[in-house]
Amino acid sequence: MLATELAAALLQGAITTGLAVLCAHLYTRYHRPWFGWFAVAWSMYVARLLCILSFLSSGERVWLYWHQVTTGWTALVLLWASLVFLRQPKARASYLLVALFPPLWSYIAIYQLDQFLWAALPAVLFLSGATAWTGWVFWRHHRIVGSPGAQLLAVAFALWGLHHLDYPFLRAQGAWTPWGYYLDIAFELLVGAGLVLLVLDDLGRGVRALSALSGDLHRHDAGADPLDLLLSRPLTLPGVRGSAMYLFDGESILDGSTAAPRTNSGTNGRFVRGAGTCALWQDTQPQDAVAGALARMRLTRRPQVVSASGAQPFVAALPVSTSNRLVGALVMSGDVRNPFTALDDDFLLALGQQVGAALEQSTLDRQLATRTSALEQLSTRMVRQHEDERRRLSRELHDETAQVFSAVKMQLEGLRPVLAPNASGRLDRLLALVDTGIRSIRQVTSALRPSLLDDLGLLPALRSLVNDFAERSGIRATLDAPSTLPLLTADADLALFRALQEALSNVTRHAEAHAVQVVITVAEARLHLHVRDDGRGFALARDGRVQETDGRMGMTGMRERLLAVGGHVAVSNHALRGAEVRIDIPLAESALPQVSA
Repeated sequence: MLATELAAALLQGAITTGLAVLCAHLYTRYHRPWFGWFAVAWSMYVARLLCILSFLSSGERVWLYWHQVTTGWTALVLLWASLVFLRQPKARASYLLVALFPPLWSYIAIYQLDQFLWAALPAVLFLSGATAWTGWVFWRHHRIVGSPGAQLLAVAFALWGLHHLDYPFLRAQGAWTPWGYYLDIAFELLVGAGLVLLVLDDLGRGVRALSALSGDLHRHDAGADPLDLLLSRPLTLPGVRGSAMYLFDGESILDGSTAAPRTNSGTNGRFVRGAGTCALWQDTQPQDAVAGALARMRLTRRPQVVSASGAQPFVAALPVSTSNRLVGALVMSGDVRNPFTALDDDFLLALGQQVGAALEQSTLDRQLATRTSALEQLSTRMVRQHEDERRRLSRELHDETAQVFSAVKMQLEGLRPVLAPNASGRLDRLLALVDTGIRSIRQVTSALRPSLLDDLGLLPALRSLVNDFAERSGIRATLDAPSTLPLLTADADLALFRALQEALSNVTRHAEAHAVQVVITVAEARLHLHVRDDGRGFALARDGRVQETDGRMGMTGMRERLLAVGGHVAVSNHALRGAEVRIDIPLAESALPQVSA
């Protein structure tokens, strides 16, 4: 029996040593104090097994005494590790009184009492209570964050605490030898599995949080404030109840919010936005423990977690950097000590760096959008100035140059009676040249500014344009359009006319087509114009896309005009034969259907 018990104790010692090494490794890897306390607890448990082995070998009571002491201390260290894990309690002198119970009662039980039950019962109740309390601590954490690892640890310690109660009645009588050791080994393995699962679960939660945050901040949504997305994402993490963005003096973010220096305060920054339980922090300065955590974070550039009060039992400050410059902190408050309990600082640093990078990218996007808007306004103004200049030239050619040609023709007609008969043919040729000049001027003035568009409206002007194209090019052209078109702005009318003019001109120059079909439809508050020919189509690039060479198609001017009025243009080859130009342009607000309240 003794040999069997020794073998079981050696096996448990080897497994316990492995747990101590595992927790020591987790401590050196993640620098979390509770892993260090777990390593101390398992090392003390190994010392407990050495004491019982020494007692079994020698029979001396001193080893039994230290076996009882180390057993109680192991339970207390495990409890302390769980409390540090959940709440990071402050050490107090009164805790030493609890730590004195194992050595004092073990001395009384072993050297003073003769009845075994009275000697063992208080120690067993103390050991079982401490172990069950440890399980309750992990169960509380599981209820807050829903951690499977914490749930497994809670179950393991609760069952282990119940198992301690059988010591006076079974194990001390030899009834459980060596099965008592095997049950302890099973509980130790469950605890080790729970710790590993806790780490894996928290690491996975951290990766998911980083991925979700990255998707939120980099998803293009013009209607969403990136800073609101930044502060709302941490609120989805278990145990996190509030978040806030803190900026150092003089730093600015997306909406131009700046933490201006305040000489009448000892702090050096302020909260510019808050969410959840931190919503009231906006435009305030940090106080007490939070201010200290931010100061240490700025000094060390490492995440800081502190105990707070009120609605924020714990507050974590994560450094936020842009362009290798520390600009502030993402502050998260909640019911647990860390947003990711077992997560190492590298993940928290990565979260802060990603926040900073996303904020910087959003700032660049905002600046780019501002510049793009300015360029669009400049393009619109240039198109209008260009049209104004064309209108001016058209008016001058019509009112001045054409009138000069008409006056010249009248003067030449007046010379006919006084000319010699043989000069009449030459006069007719001069008059024909003048007529050709007048027609050329009229064509130029029409190209510069179509008079039909001003006189009759958009639809007659488009019909005339299609008919003139068919007469000049000899290509069969049809226009399929509603009997009336909804109202467009004057700029949109002109942009659509010029777009069709350019599309038909491209057909003449490049398509080698025999027929052209122009279709106009109205749908979804936009006017759509499709120009389809049966020519050779557009040239394709290696990737199968249409090559838009400005020198061949002249699409730049068409796009600029349409973009200036909110329109779009797309080109493609038709599925059967030829090319297709698709144009759409928004209707004027007065043409949209009115919805009654």
